[in-house]
Amino acid sequence: MTDRATVVRGLIAAQPGRNGGIVDHLRCVCQAAAGALSASGTGISVLTDDGTRGVYAASDPLSEKVEELQFLLGEGPCLDAFDGRRPVLITDLAGEAMTRWPVYGPEAHNRGVRAVFAFPLQIGAARLGVLDVFRDRAGRLSEQHLADALCFADVTVEALLDRQRDDAAAPGEPADDSVTDAVGNRAELFQAQGMVMVQIRGSITDAAARIRAYAYAENRSLGEVSRDIVAGDLCFEADRP
Repeated sequence: MTDRATVVRGLIAAQPGRNGGIVDHLRCVCQAAAGALSASGTGISVLTDDGTRGVYAASDPLSEKVEELQFLLGEGPCLDAFDGRRPVLITDLAGEAMTRWPVYGPEAHNRGVRAVFAFPLQIGAARLGVLDVFRDRAGRLSEQHLADALCFADVTVEALLDRQRDDAAAPGEPADDSVTDAVGNRAELFQAQGMVMVQIRGSITDAAARIRAYAYAENRSLGEVSRDIVAGDLCFEADRP
């Protein structure tokens, strides 16, 4: 790793409130990145080829909401960066992004986001997720900020791979606040989608859309809504003909 990576690690280690665990570590990554990149906030999401998708850590509650919006709405820079395997750099969210993401763009803009930069977390053919950087003003990242963002992404990949190696080395050990949480949340979402599909007598696509719409309208996360559906506390009615 470069000397800059050592500096980045130092910035992460200097964040207050560290108590161990991969999620706590990546929350510190987000907080350090927000400061180093002159950003209003940052978020890290887990996305994998097998369908795991979810917000993993964020620098602050508002950034977590903006990050989660992409999964609620099914569009946004995070998803595009993951699918395209390359950074998505939007210097002015009020521009072409409003057409590119006709629902996410206005919603993120209404929450104060003016520019967003998404960096895929990947090594070789393996894709692990995306680091999103949000700014409350339009404009490009400087060359130094761009280099630093890529460095934060590399450090994040390292942390995620280290965690995967730890899990593989101790398969019988209980999991902590790690990628396992995101996998579990995704499995619960799949179960909820199947239940709603039966309730509304529609397709799995229809069920997913109904769940996302409800979560968005009620200002709740997909995980919260899925848990209520699986527990039987929330049901959906079929559309009337």
